[in-house]
Amino acid sequence: MDVPKARQVYLVLRERIASGGLHSGDVLPGEQALAAEHNVSRITVRKALAELEREGMVDRRRGAGTFVRLAAAPKPVVADIADVLSNLVAMGRGTDVRLLAFGYGEPASAVAEALRLAPGERAQRSVRVRMVDGEPFSHLTTHVPERIGVTYSEAELASRPLLALLERSGVEVDRATQEIGAVLATPDVAAALNIDIGSALIALTRVVYDAEGRGVEHLAALYRPDRYAFRMDLERTGADDGRRWSPATGEHQSTKRSRSARKHEGKAQ
Repeated sequence: MDVPKARQVYLVLRERIASGGLHSGDVLPGEQALAAEHNVSRITVRKALAELEREGMVDRRRGAGTFVRLAAAPKPVVADIADVLSNLVAMGRGTDVRLLAFGYGEPASAVAEALRLAPGERAQRSVRVRMVDGEPFSHLTTHVPERIGVTYSEAELASRPLLALLERSGVEVDRATQEIGAVLATPDVAAALNIDIGSALIALTRVVYDAEGRGVEHLAALYRPDRYAFRMDLERTGADDGRRWSPATGEHQSTKRSRSARKHEGKAQ
């Protein structure tokens, strides 16, 4: 799936601004110069600049040029990959959700296998778009075993975090496995996330298990990389030549944050 040329130019210019290659107040090259640089038409350049302006990253002034507006650049949601489950609850309380689909049926074999469902066992399938600051940033397709899904309503799923609903039903969430990759937006996903068909997306697949090892949720999530990012805190472990980077433990992170808080308190006094 080819990425539209206007999208390509937009992504290049956006990266230059976000990475500090261009600073607030800088003037972008003219449309003709940008068209020649990217080997596209001026109409294509105008579309790319219009998207940057819509996001508040540039200010186009007739007769003066296009100016960078770094201060208005949208900030992505940053999730701590080492504590995803807790982060999801926090995200659910700080964002809005739009429910696109809800129903029951036999899931695809890969989903049924991941959830360890019995032959013929049905699952609840939902499709949601999560919003932050009124703009879509994630497309979530979730499967939950029917025996659990019937404990909450469609309206509740549209207004409350799924993890909270699972725990309310008596599920004891114990662990999760996940894979992260990248895909291109299909037409339906592109429309839901307000992006061009073929735009790059972060893809995450997560399977959540209860204390008995049974699958309780299968999530296929797609995130806009300009509005969502994963973070992992690391620490050096091992000895001598065997030292390596490892995910920081919760205790290590909380200790560092406590030290940082005390440091700031000292400055404030």
